[in-house]
Amino acid sequence: MLRRLYLWLVPLAATCGVAQVAALSPGNAGYTIEVRLDPEERLLHGSQRLRWTNLQEQPTDELPFHLYWNAWRNDRSSWMLEDRIRGRSDRGEKIDRGDWGWIEVDAMRLAGADGSTVDLETRFESPDDGNPDDRTVLVARLPAAVGPGESVVVEAVWRARVPRTFARTGVRGDFYFIAHWFPKLGVFESDGWNCHQYHAATEYYSDYGAYDVAMTVPSGWVLGATGRQAELRDNGDGTTTHRYLQQDVHAFTWTTSPDYLVAEETFEASGLPPVEMRLLYQPEHSRQTDRHFAATRHALELYGRWYGAYPYGHVTVVDPAWGAGAGGMEYPTLFTCGTRLFNPLGGGSPESVTIHEAGHQFWYGLVGNNEFEDAWIDEGINTFSTLRVMLERYGESFYVKRYFRPPGTEMRGFLPVAFRQLKIDPWRDRVGRYRADATSDVQAAPTWRYFPSSASNITYNKTALWLVTLERWLGWSTVRRILSTFFERWRFRHPGPDDFVAIANEVAGRDLGPFFDQVYRSSEGFDYEVSSTASFPAAVEGWEEVAGEMVYREGVDEEERGDQADETVYRSEVVVRRNGGAVFPVDVLLVFEDGTQVRREWDGRDRWRLFVEERPTKLAWAEVDPDRVLALDLHPSNNSRRLEPNARLPALKWASKWLIWFQDLLLGYGFFA
Repeated sequence: MLRRLYLWLVPLAATCGVAQVAALSPGNAGYTIEVRLDPEERLLHGSQRLRWTNLQEQPTDELPFHLYWNAWRNDRSSWMLEDRIRGRSDRGEKIDRGDWGWIEVDAMRLAGADGSTVDLETRFESPDDGNPDDRTVLVARLPAAVGPGESVVVEAVWRARVPRTFARTGVRGDFYFIAHWFPKLGVFESDGWNCHQYHAATEYYSDYGAYDVAMTVPSGWVLGATGRQAELRDNGDGTTTHRYLQQDVHAFTWTTSPDYLVAEETFEASGLPPVEMRLLYQPEHSRQTDRHFAATRHALELYGRWYGAYPYGHVTVVDPAWGAGAGGMEYPTLFTCGTRLFNPLGGGSPESVTIHEAGHQFWYGLVGNNEFEDAWIDEGINTFSTLRVMLERYGESFYVKRYFRPPGTEMRGFLPVAFRQLKIDPWRDRVGRYRADATSDVQAAPTWRYFPSSASNITYNKTALWLVTLERWLGWSTVRRILSTFFERWRFRHPGPDDFVAIANEVAGRDLGPFFDQVYRSSEGFDYEVSSTASFPAAVEGWEEVAGEMVYREGVDEEERGDQADETVYRSEVVVRRNGGAVFPVDVLLVFEDGTQVRREWDGRDRWRLFVEERPTKLAWAEVDPDRVLALDLHPSNNSRRLEPNARLPALKWASKWLIWFQDLLLGYGFFA
């Protein structure tokens, strides 16, 4: 018995079938998987072999697995309950019986190096909410504990029904996108297993390892997957097996369809390694292939120069089928973008989503944070980076409105009208989105616990806004060094929030704790306002008011009055308020009618502050935070105030609205005429 236990626990270097080249990651969770797709029944038949090594200092006698697709086996899972709370449907359609998917483990056993196996006892657990109907975590009990540095091999046989798309995975017609599809081990940390149930508002977390995956699909179907193809085998029965290998990744995703077309190009940039780019696209989008490649190049180049090089040498870009619900998602060495038949260049699509998902190859793919608990680390940093790439390579996008929405759907219209004069400030746009959820939750709370409808804004937009605030406050060179240092130290590892804050303090050379107390550990909002402005003749020594004007008193010598004899001194008063609960130092700018500008500093702590200037000219207007350092300000429209209202501005606003409405009417008339 002792000999058999020893054979189970010794390192088994060859179990994954992936060539053991120099590893970049700990590689402690490697999978060898064989899977066959039955498109008639929408079934996957799979078997797998997992080799896992315990990297912690304590033993474990259990292995918990994610069974993500069980979130969609019925409407009682925690994912479905949360999805209803957030008031959305991933497909915008009523769920019927044929939409459901599931995964069923038929066998799980411990394998020894001598070929022996032992069946494992398994049970479902709901560690987060105790939901007895949730079956997204399966725990296997081992016959003996796995000690520090020891390894085990676990085999599993399973079946899964491909759902109609939920959470960017599933089937639509002959389009299959297969993500998070096999029994996936959780992450063993210093305080035990981290294996959350599947939640509607969060994504994923797993260890790095090597993958050797053989996928059998109908012959003639195009297939793309994580990694590189190592073998293509015609089985002689109308099916073909595609074998892909990839080392140093924490997930494996694949897609197949008979409708895909394939384009290939190579990314090359001075000082960065080349990357083979493979684009799987829909036939109707053939005119947009250059745009997909260009956006991917921009991401690989600028992220590579800012943070660190992309190491894999290949990437697959997927243009999902129309209405598939699989667009805009990241996976190791593969991502989905998303476009439309008509997409005017300069409107931000498909460039923005392509850059964002390509950027996730860095923030998520290479820096493997826990997206269940701290999704802002990848999503927020990546949103900030996406907007910087877009501005640097494309400038501000213009407004695009779409008409003629397909009846019976929640999709936007397919006919775009571009308003090229209406530029979109990306940071103001993010404030507009974030405002509704600014005080909904503390960002430091685990992401899966956010109120479901608020998670996106707190994770993506709040983080991007506090990062651009840091950039405007400390300078881009400092923020870039913070991010590149964080990237370099935590590549192929699992960082947490404290790791990021420690590096930010180190690189900035100052204690940024008060800043992070505001933006990360608080749910208070920022809002500074110019509350009132006034400018009136001042009561100055030697002057007196006569008929509403300030003049020198009689008897004052003309020479003594000097150049001020014909001048009126005005006292200008500006009241600035802090409406929000959060505090940030801001400047206050006073601009006078003669063009003179006075800038005053304010620590922003008091609820209000009066600023006074006495000058021989009236105040024209005042502004708090004139350089927009505080990008998190929830109401930037109240940051400035004129002394005298400009009567033309409301007229121009309403005139422009009427012109747009009239243009829409003419476009509609012209379309149907």
